[in-house]
Amino acid sequence: MQEKLPFSSYFVVGVMLFALFFGAGNLIFPAQLGQLAGDQLWPALIGFLITGVGLPFLSVLAIGYSGSRNLQELASRIHPVYGLLFSAVLYLTIGPFFAAPRTGAVAYEIGITPFVGQDAGFLPLLLFTLVFFAITLWLSLNPAKIVDRIGKVLAPGIVVLLLVLIGVAVFRPMGSVLDPEAAYASGSFVKGFTEGYNTMDAIAALVFAIIVTSSIKGMGVTSNKGIMNATFKSGLTAILLLAVLYVGIAWIGATSVQKFGLFKTGGPVLSSAAEYYFGSFGTILMAVVITLACLTTAIGLITACGEYFHLLLPTIGYKTWVFLFTVFSFGVANFGLSTIITYSVPVLMFLYPLAISLLLLTFTSPLFRHARLVYVSATAVAFIIGLADGLKALAESLETEFGWLNPVIHLLEEYLPFYDDGLGWVVPVIAVMVVTAIISRALGLSSEPVREGSLNH
Repeated sequence: MQEKLPFSSYFVVGVMLFALFFGAGNLIFPAQLGQLAGDQLWPALIGFLITGVGLPFLSVLAIGYSGSRNLQELASRIHPVYGLLFSAVLYLTIGPFFAAPRTGAVAYEIGITPFVGQDAGFLPLLLFTLVFFAITLWLSLNPAKIVDRIGKVLAPGIVVLLLVLIGVAVFRPMGSVLDPEAAYASGSFVKGFTEGYNTMDAIAALVFAIIVTSSIKGMGVTSNKGIMNATFKSGLTAILLLAVLYVGIAWIGATSVQKFGLFKTGGPVLSSAAEYYFGSFGTILMAVVITLACLTTAIGLITACGEYFHLLLPTIGYKTWVFLFTVFSFGVANFGLSTIITYSVPVLMFLYPLAISLLLLTFTSPLFRHARLVYVSATAVAFIIGLADGLKALAESLETEFGWLNPVIHLLEEYLPFYDDGLGWVVPVIAVMVVTAIISRALGLSSEPVREGSLNH
């Protein structure tokens, strides 16, 4: 047994965590932010880093800090049934329903489409995703080797390739930084803050945390203090890598507008920049980066989902779950990227308030003695507002209108601060937490300590 690991171990686990986070969406969204933010890049980027880097870091730490063995145990502080349902929905969302299929679809759209063309038909997508998810299945069937395969091989390749492109772009900008688009002309910080949601990393981190802690335990660290310390250092490695790459990619986006104009998404930004600097070799380089980034994320998502549902229904083996989720992801990926995004955004708008509220409750739990009243009340408020936001986003995605929902949205817009910025749930949730915490303290309410050996009691 050992309680202190060498730096190399922290670094390997940290790079593994970075690779699990860093999918194609993480390449697209900061590039798009850079294009749209223009000379408002830095305040927008700070907001993006808070949600795109800071929240995932807190999510990973929350599992260790709470003493919970997994997300379901943590969410069960609200109620055991809620813990089960919330965890299952979250795993399926960032797994086979949306995020895992998106990795294959995005890898094809950005990495392969430049070579086959937009009108290539369904066959190239079918063949590419077949190979992509076959590799994902092979690597996911042996999770014990995930640190070696991802942390030591694939992830460094992503970092090196991106740093080469970013380094050239810093010393040889493609153009000047122009004026921001309307959405970023005012309130660029808040806009960047909400754009960071698109990475999905804050909710994915609640899932990836179990992979991190399992890897650390596998290295011989067993005490809660040792695990928390190793998790912090490994997580810090991951978010520093993420932050550096986000800043660099956003800079590429900001300096590309003068040369290429505005793109609809961030994908063509990086592809065009790679071709600008390195010619046809740059296009191939970007295809490799995209494919590696998507592949590592897909492996992490399928692995995490397989482990969770095997624990939930142990009569079905881990390898069976991995096979089922991989095949399902392959099928969904072939509906195409736009369809996946259309249906994923409303779900994310619903889940994010619940996930972030759970983080706030976790880190403040000792202040109100873990009273369930506070957990239930704050979560109920986040649920109601998040559900309204999700239904609103669904109507917008489908380009339709839910007439019965309009009075509710109007009421929320009129009375909730920051609602138009996508943060209407923040003030009500915090207010309810404060009020119910005072009430619970006054009534002497408390719950049992989180778990024997927990770090926060």
